[in-house]
Amino acid sequence: MSLVGKAFHVLREQGLREVVRRIGSRLDRGDDRGIGLVRFDDAEAVDWRTPHPAVATPSDRGPGPWSVAWIMSPPGENSGGHQNLFRFLRVLEEAGHRCVVYLYSNDGDVSAAASAAVVRDSPSYPDVAAEFRVWTGEVPAEIDAIFATGWETAYPSFRSASMARRFYFVQDFEPWFTGAGTASALAEATYRFGFRGITAGGWLEQKLNAEYGMHTDRFDFGADPAHYRLLGDAGPRNEVLFYARRTTDRRGLGLGLMALDLVAKARPDVTINLVGEDLTGLTIPFAHENLYGLSVNDLGPIYNRCAAGLVLSFSNLSLLPLELLAAGTIPVVNNAPNNRLVSDHPAIVYTEPIPAALADAILEVLDDPDSEGRALRAAESTEGASWTMAGKQFLDAFGRGMA
Repeated sequence: MSLVGKAFHVLREQGLREVVRRIGSRLDRGDDRGIGLVRFDDAEAVDWRTPHPAVATPSDRGPGPWSVAWIMSPPGENSGGHQNLFRFLRVLEEAGHRCVVYLYSNDGDVSAAASAAVVRDSPSYPDVAAEFRVWTGEVPAEIDAIFATGWETAYPSFRSASMARRFYFVQDFEPWFTGAGTASALAEATYRFGFRGITAGGWLEQKLNAEYGMHTDRFDFGADPAHYRLLGDAGPRNEVLFYARRTTDRRGLGLGLMALDLVAKARPDVTINLVGEDLTGLTIPFAHENLYGLSVNDLGPIYNRCAAGLVLSFSNLSLLPLELLAAGTIPVVNNAPNNRLVSDHPAIVYTEPIPAALADAILEVLDDPDSEGRALRAAESTEGASWTMAGKQFLDAFGRGMA
């Protein structure tokens, strides 16, 4: 695939933010002034050692409902992080609040109409009433709260003179997304801006509070039963799924492929499905199905064919383990606090992050004589883990921050 072709593929699947991140990563290796996602003048202007007035002396915003600005990078058709953002944006709208999306990018032209169309037309996004605007440096006076949604968006939020309450929707520990350098230092600094954090799970809640003194609340992960559930009597399962992403090192692609190579050698009859990104051109030593560009409507039936799902996470846990469980698929996950503090669900198989241990765990699931019963129990165990509870946690945290 040509460089231009790769850029268009990443743009469609993950959004403009990932395209710019990669450009910035290359710049950072050759020139420490290359900062990728964030605009140079925004990063240069922010000095968090002097707290923002809205953080130091927040103004009274009354009892609500409130007008809420969300600053984010342009969404991609299959960008899971953006889909989760809009899930909670909709929670605010359903509670009676008004939301406005401000699109922020360091990569030239951004179209509010195009981003609105991505969200409107993709089945992976919820329906929202929010207006889409391009970030121009400020929000109107009627905005009561501003959400930063990625490290680069915390800078324009801090730079804005608005006295709106400041929130930070944190889905992962972003300093780990690049090697040590400009981008990682600027990302880490945002946790000291004094914004109120609402985090995806307990690991981030604890880490940001303990290491940066950030006021944090969390929401727990859920699974949408409309998309992830048992589909009738599927019978025995003889397939495996791997959440395979080569553009995000934290998802452990190479480690997963080594483990699956061992599985394929031990059980050549097993179908191995690689789901996440197009892996065309990558040398993979075993037979596999290269599945990519899938919407939420496509995933449930695939999960229902699989006995085990390999999900590696070396920063915050992926949303997949609970979604897999809801469909009766047993997740195999690397054992680490960043995963267990998000979900210590007893049906998740945690094991050491070495190829042999991961392969052994997958084979144990495949060879379980009670695999059908295990799948049923796994699905039943997630019945109370919907996004409804997570939405309530989010609303409660938002309300406390606005009090």
